[in-house]
Amino acid sequence: MDNLTRHLSTARWRKSSLSGDDGSNCVEVAALPGGHHALRDTKDRTGPALVLTPASWANLVGALKTDALG
Repeated sequence: MDNLTRHLSTARWRKSSLSGDDGSNCVEVAALPGGHHALRDTKDRTGPALVLTPASWANLVGALKTDALG
């Protein structure tokens, strides 16, 4: 098992406060070593996770805060 797989399997996932209460549009995030972050679909917890570098995570959070993705 490589380091990334091990870190994902033991990660502490938290549900986004922006996720829908009805179970739709649910995203979870986990902080990983080295400033990386992982994102996954709450409805598919055994499915793939998107791992972001520290710079990509900062860009995503910045874009969300300024509504630049809308």
